[in-house]
Amino acid sequence: MIEITPTLFLDDSEIQLDFIRASGPGGQNVNKVATSVQLRFNVLNSTALEADVKTRLIKLAGSKMTADGILIIGARRYRTQEQNRFDATQRLADLIQKALVKPKIRRPTHPGVTAKAARLGDKKQRGAIKRTRRYDPDEWE
Repeated sequence: MIEITPTLFLDDSEIQLDFIRASGPGGQNVNKVATSVQLRFNVLNSTALEADVKTRLIKLAGSKMTADGILIIGARRYRTQEQNRFDATQRLADLIQKALVKPKIRRPTHPGVTAKAARLGDKKQRGAIKRTRRYDPDEWE
């Protein structure tokens, strides 16, 4: 069981971990040991998440999401399988925690009478400054 929040847990059967050989530096260890982890989580078929959380998670995941609704997280930051496994599950938990936060509903408002008057007063003052800078040929003759 992976704990996302104190009240939300993901079952281990919903997560698939594949171990592959990592690229990059590491010498012979890279060629011999499959330390890189590829975590797959089927968002659409998950029983732990609610529908609105699933839609926010799909939107947050972006390019990590496949067309079938599977979230793929690759972890190859560390040199051991255990650390990479922990890193991948932690990143999944962080992504789900972000998706759990409901966005604040924006209610459209309009400026008050005082704010409108202040804005128009500033505009008039700015226009007056610009008016004094104008070139009038009659004044120069």
